[in-house]
Amino acid sequence: MSAQNIIAVYNLATVADNKAGQTWYSRALAFAAQLSEAYNIETTTIVGVIAALSPRNRWERNMQDAESMVKVYANGGTCKDLMNLKVCTFKTGKDKAARILTDRISDSTELLATLKGPKLQEFFNCILGDSGDVCIDGHAYSIWLGERVTLADVPSIGKKLRQTIKADYQQAAQSLGVQPHVVQAITWCAWRRIHGV
Repeated sequence: MSAQNIIAVYNLATVADNKAGQTWYSRALAFAAQLSEAYNIETTTIVGVIAALSPRNRWERNMQDAESMVKVYANGGTCKDLMNLKVCTFKTGKDKAARILTDRISDSTELLATLKGPKLQEFFNCILGDSGDVCIDGHAYSIWLGERVTLADVPSIGKKLRQTIKADYQQAAQSLGVQPHVVQAITWCAWRRIHGV
């Protein structure tokens, strides 16, 4: 349980893992910007929708779900229409995404307040390029712990534990000379490959 475990996984990253991790968040932001342009909705609003729909959702499906909701809303869809869409996340996430769209929330502070959960807020911040933040999810926890824990068995990550894990990612990043959110993304890519997640 330390920065050493994070560095150990970072050192197992292939060239492909490294490349994917280096650009992961900037590609997510570019995707949000594409939707912003296509549907005339603020990029920050779309990043909020993506973050809201992210829990237990594969990234490819997360993008698909976000675009479906944005498209329905942009074509005059109501909150009820959005809630009737099938997405691969929890109802609370879908509810947050629908509210972000129907209230046209684009202010970052207001979006963070709507997203509430720390993992969603971290994901939102990282996509928007907050290089100091780190998205602590079940994979980040396993990497930090140094052993694979299935997502169903990851304990609830409270405020104190989250701060400890984040500090260790920041420490690992400092010793590697890489931004913390990039270390998290690279190790996440490596971890998923190693464990076939």
